[in-house]
Amino acid sequence: MGSRFASHQLSNGLYVSGRPEQPKEKAPTICSTVMPYTGGDIKKSGELGKMFDLHVEKSRKSGPLGNAPSRNTSFGGAASNSGPVSNAGGRSNYSGSLSSSVPGAGGSARAKSNSGPLNKHGEPTKRSSGPQSGGVTPMARQNSGPLPPVLPTTGLITSGPISSGPLNSSGAPRKVSGPLDSAASMKMRATSFAHNQAVTNLNTEDGYSIQGSFPKPILWAVILLFVMGFISGGFILGAVHNAILLIVVVVIFGFVAALLIWNACWGRRGAIGFVNCYPDADLRTAKDGQYVKVTGVVTCGNFPLESSFQRVPRCVYTSTSLYEYRGWDSKAANTEHRRFTWGLRSMERHAVDFYISDFQSGLRALVKTGYGARVTPYVDESVIIDINPDNKDMSPEFLRWLRERNLSSDDRTMRLKEGYIKEGSTVSVMGVVQRNDNVLMIVPPSEPISTGCQWAKCVLPSNLDGLVLRCEDTSNIDVIPV
Repeated sequence: MGSRFASHQLSNGLYVSGRPEQPKEKAPTICSTVMPYTGGDIKKSGELGKMFDLHVEKSRKSGPLGNAPSRNTSFGGAASNSGPVSNAGGRSNYSGSLSSSVPGAGGSARAKSNSGPLNKHGEPTKRSSGPQSGGVTPMARQNSGPLPPVLPTTGLITSGPISSGPLNSSGAPRKVSGPLDSAASMKMRATSFAHNQAVTNLNTEDGYSIQGSFPKPILWAVILLFVMGFISGGFILGAVHNAILLIVVVVIFGFVAALLIWNACWGRRGAIGFVNCYPDADLRTAKDGQYVKVTGVVTCGNFPLESSFQRVPRCVYTSTSLYEYRGWDSKAANTEHRRFTWGLRSMERHAVDFYISDFQSGLRALVKTGYGARVTPYVDESVIIDINPDNKDMSPEFLRWLRERNLSSDDRTMRLKEGYIKEGSTVSVMGVVQRNDNVLMIVPPSEPISTGCQWAKCVLPSNLDGLVLRCEDTSNIDVIPV
């Protein structure tokens, strides 16, 4: 083109004004334009320097090393050969992690740094043997930032031996050293159960109660009617010599008394029969707030229990009861202990949260029996040992168990029973379904559930308060491993 202005033709055939650009020399691959550290000056590091908590100090630059150009020097080499002693030590701790994370940092840059994982050949980098920035010795690699604190407990319960067992105040598993047979460790374990919020203490006997089946006003009204009937029958018998009313009142009173005695003896079995006959529900179709019965295999949570006497590990429910027989001149086990009967002297009953895998649907639900929940257990107990004045010295373990609980071992006839639900047992649970953020739970109902009258068995209605646990004696039954 005949223009006085200089122009040139591009590769696509277009003519543009101006002189063609001179080809620039390509920068070596060892250097990268995105490196945050330039010439070893921390002020040019940007946000990356703040992220590693590097202190901004006025650094001394010793200039380029030898005749090598400064642009070919990586930040790792600059950190090792320039700056004051304090800054060089601080930067050397982070040079390995920075050079490995920034693209374009080659093996020569990592070789000059004081730390770093591997070079380009996959071998450990060699540390500089010469003096660095005034004779500072090479420092070992350190992790950036403080160590994370121990996380507190989140409420999620899991199964397994790693996180199972008692926890300390920070939420981590507590390490217990020394023999577990010592009295101090047993007292510490019993104290932890008593004061742990995750454990529900059930220190009442689950026997059938007539007072719990009927309201007190109805009971007092029945008693008042019988008293008035006896008075009226006696007055008529004395006045007109007619004993018909008195006979009728005696027959009715005998029938009512026999019914009450029958229910006192067989009422618990009637409640167990009601639980056994209650149909199992499918958790897939169960609605939120529905009262259901679920039967499945038990899995422990993050705080498994241990039975008191036999020391059976990984349990979700434990019960140990000591009974005493009272003769004519024997001591009473409690204030309500009658003669020629067995009375409860001591009871240790605990329950915690656990998981249950439903047989009907295969779903897994969290059963909230811990943290002070209302629980009605119907767990069979087996007789562990019978003690009388003749053989009380033949069981040192039983005597040790009594001493740990400050119970006397004088001339008494005692019986120790123990029941438990260990991991892998088959259990039936009755409660209310609750769905919360895709978490399926079974919680206690707000009001007690009545069993109703069982006319075929002559059993009066009884109330089931809270969650109902039903498990047969598992001492001689093989459980399912989980």
